[in-house]
Amino acid sequence: MNTKHHGNHHREVELQHGKLHVFANDEVYSQLGEKVYEMADNNLRIPRNVHMSYTPDAHVGIGTCIGTTAVWEMKDGFVSPSIVGSDIGCGMRVHLTGLSHDDIRSKAVRRSMIQAVEKFVPVHERSTSQYKDIQLEDVVRKGLRGLPLRYVPQDTGKNRFLTHVEHDRFQLDARYLDQIPEKMWKRAWGQLGTLGGGNHFIEFQRVEIRESQRDVAEAWGLFDGQIIVMIHSGSRAWGAMMGARYVKDFKQAMNMWGVGTPDPNLVYAPIQSDVGQQYINLMYSALNFAVTNRHMIAYGVREGLKRVFGEDFEMPVLYDLMHNYALQETHRKRGMLVHRKGTTRALPAGHHMNAIPYKKTGHPALIPGSMGTASYIMVGEKGGEKNFYSICHGAGRVRSRRATKELISVDAFSQSMKVGTENEILVNHRMLHTILDECPQAYKDVDQIIDSVEGAGLASVVAACKPLAVIKGV
Repeated sequence: MNTKHHGNHHREVELQHGKLHVFANDEVYSQLGEKVYEMADNNLRIPRNVHMSYTPDAHVGIGTCIGTTAVWEMKDGFVSPSIVGSDIGCGMRVHLTGLSHDDIRSKAVRRSMIQAVEKFVPVHERSTSQYKDIQLEDVVRKGLRGLPLRYVPQDTGKNRFLTHVEHDRFQLDARYLDQIPEKMWKRAWGQLGTLGGGNHFIEFQRVEIRESQRDVAEAWGLFDGQIIVMIHSGSRAWGAMMGARYVKDFKQAMNMWGVGTPDPNLVYAPIQSDVGQQYINLMYSALNFAVTNRHMIAYGVREGLKRVFGEDFEMPVLYDLMHNYALQETHRKRGMLVHRKGTTRALPAGHHMNAIPYKKTGHPALIPGSMGTASYIMVGEKGGEKNFYSICHGAGRVRSRRATKELISVDAFSQSMKVGTENEILVNHRMLHTILDECPQAYKDVDQIIDSVEGAGLASVVAACKPLAVIKGV
């Protein structure tokens, strides 16, 4: 492989079928294995690619690496479910509180917070929605605008509710919804407002503001020692159904067209084809479900915490954004379909795509660590243009779930969570072995990931957020 160094943790790797941009510091770059380049080269076989890159959290996925940004022009480009991922619309949400660290320093208080939230946010895989007045069809068609107004926090009002998110509604042709089987409507409705398993979580964190970005932090309502709520979840069964169904449909179409790649899990189709349009429209329905699901999880968290801190407790939303999707955006004065699989959009101050409240500052980019390490709130820099304003979506796995269970002991996991000390990071699971595959040792060093992003000039840290208590699904 020929590699061109652009400096600032940016390399351009010449592969057989095209160019791959890699944003990583020397340490992270040296740990990328041959498989990630093989997968990138397969992806680059898709014709007329405009841009493909890896962020530093890149690791092997199904068909495409997590940590991939891939771009095609709308007029003659391609869409790939493989470069969107199975958990369509998976993303992050952060809510502010007026609490400080001293308010929840006691482990007893933090334990009561976990228990209270679990009464309102189902954490088991099979759940039945408690929100009987929400119509799922309204949600998947209209996103947040499809919710009854009683679920809009009164302290923020409708305007903030709809503008402190990446998108409150993804427009789609609702006729495609007629293709969804009845059993899926029932299953998905029962999961609205639920967390899901795997790496999804609700986490209570303590804010530490980066001095160089204090003005931005204060404009966003952040302060040192503040307690915030970070939520990570996606579109649950609704999005998973899209992934499984359209991989099959795309394969059939590719066979008919006589095209393919060496990886049977990598599928694609022209954006303007029938199967491409079906996927894009139903993907947008999954994005609507995902942003609404995170909103309803937050609604449940707020209702639970009112039982601990009183009926006046409020937690306004800071921001909500995704890291698994393909979205039409304007870049270089042209319409582009930007795929982000495990990458986060980070727009700088003044960018036209910023949500209204963040036009002057740029929007918060929410980057989780692992349950034993810091997460970060960042803001995009103008240098992010070279990567279509994409940054990492987290630390990124360093080993598989199976390998983690084989190599990491429960004792090592326990030590990383400071179990038994005053600084213990509390978890809702009483037996750590049940979530061993999500231990901090399963992930890359998030500080190295953040260093890579900052060094590449893609984004800057506004605040580090230290974990105090975690709720995981099963």
